[in-house]
Amino acid sequence: MSNTECRPSKRRKTAGHLRHNHRISGKTAIFRPDETQTSQSLPSRAHPPSYHHPLLLTSPPARTALLSWFNTVITARNMPWRKTFRPPTTLSRTDLARRAYEVWISEVMLQQTRVQTVIGYWTRWMARWPSLRDLAAAGEADVLAAWQGLGYYSRARRVLEAARTVCAANPDCVLPGTVEELIKLPGLGRYTAGAIAAIVFGVPAPMVDGNVLRVLSRQLGVLGDVKGDKRVIELLWDAAEELVKAVAGDGEEPGLWGQALMELGSTICTPYPNCYACPISGTCRAYSEGVASYKGVQLVGTGEDIEDLCTLCAPFEEAREVDIAEKTDNERPTAPSNSDGRLSRFFAEKQGIKSPAKPREQDMRSLASIVNHARKFPLKKPKKQLRAEETLVCAIRRVSDGRYLIHQRPDKGLLAGLWELPSHILSNESTPEARKASAEAYVAKLVGKGQVPPMHAGEIGTIPWVFSHLKLQMHVHFFNVEDDKGSPRLGPRERWATASNIDAESMGTGMKKCWSLVKGVMK
Repeated sequence: MSNTECRPSKRRKTAGHLRHNHRISGKTAIFRPDETQTSQSLPSRAHPPSYHHPLLLTSPPARTALLSWFNTVITARNMPWRKTFRPPTTLSRTDLARRAYEVWISEVMLQQTRVQTVIGYWTRWMARWPSLRDLAAAGEADVLAAWQGLGYYSRARRVLEAARTVCAANPDCVLPGTVEELIKLPGLGRYTAGAIAAIVFGVPAPMVDGNVLRVLSRQLGVLGDVKGDKRVIELLWDAAEELVKAVAGDGEEPGLWGQALMELGSTICTPYPNCYACPISGTCRAYSEGVASYKGVQLVGTGEDIEDLCTLCAPFEEAREVDIAEKTDNERPTAPSNSDGRLSRFFAEKQGIKSPAKPREQDMRSLASIVNHARKFPLKKPKKQLRAEETLVCAIRRVSDGRYLIHQRPDKGLLAGLWELPSHILSNESTPEARKASAEAYVAKLVGKGQVPPMHAGEIGTIPWVFSHLKLQMHVHFFNVEDDKGSPRLGPRERWATASNIDAESMGTGMKKCWSLVKGVMK
């Protein structure tokens, strides 16, 4: 965060003319306790930077409440890598190396992948390579095969590279214990480095993933883009750092705190939050604003000079509304009944927020009103439209021995180094006739015509697959070739493989689905 900039005197402007191309005031304006903007006061969308002071910083009871809540749910999802913290000085070098390795692998696997999926992968991985030393001695093909299905295969390569780097420099194969040293390793960013340092070594390092960014955006009332606005991202990282230092000052475990914030974002403070179940809604700016809005208090502007206002937050008009009806049932909070007391707790007095006169008579519309306000945080930007592409996937079977032609993708780029059935991007019109003609021309170049031309058995199906930047339609064509006499000599990245060889090969998940389609036809 930059320090407050000195500016020449300007004509006073009204909040209604607020623009969002200024820089926010300095870090001290955020983390200095604010006497005028508390969770009890009128929430104003035109506000000074000090409005974003984390109320958790000045509320030890709220910090304790979050940790107490986490201790009640810590085993609920049966994550085998979650274990009771033991100070590094009490562990042998072997045990410390093992613990750091376990946490590291879990954190890398959890990126862009659901917990339930990772549990199986992590368990199999640890059974195969119980220690970092075992992993460092593994072959890349075996590592990629074990990673198959998790996607983002470059992560697996970097994990292997980092393992070899650590073991080459350290005979005990113990990961470094500081963020500064951890981020020097291949593939370790500040989130993963912070997680290892905090959970394993007890360092008060911030752990900020997408879930935590959402939690802190709501806690601080920052209506900004937590994915693309670097100023917003840095502010939330700064807040996370101040909070974990405060927790360490309380005598609590930094790693437990970081995991508690992530668990809260993953299970309660989700894109569709369950505010009534949140243990720290009393310090949440978004919650307080939602309650005030429900009561009919207008979120009006302030009379402060524009130069003193926060410029990180967007106006509410830019907050993209999401229709509740579009959410699936498992994303909705369970509707509390009047008899279970949940709705009463939702409206109960928290940090000066008084409940309406008859809380048990509030219906789900009032609950939805408050939740919908919280859902505006963080600012949601329209997703970029994915590029659409069609490709021909050609299963070429050699009749004489039943082997299939496969080739390895380039070492860099999408699905780098993985094996696949020969594929060709479709550049002309996509009709069955045109696809057949393109497939036949492509296969003829690969295996030649020989004495008997390759026989096109047909288009056996289409597999849709979506990458983060690409929507792909894979049209699978089956060919039989009598032999490969007269064919161009195979390159170093091509070979004929048996069906069992292909089953064991490292392939992208989409290509595996294409291969399953081929095997189904052969049965």
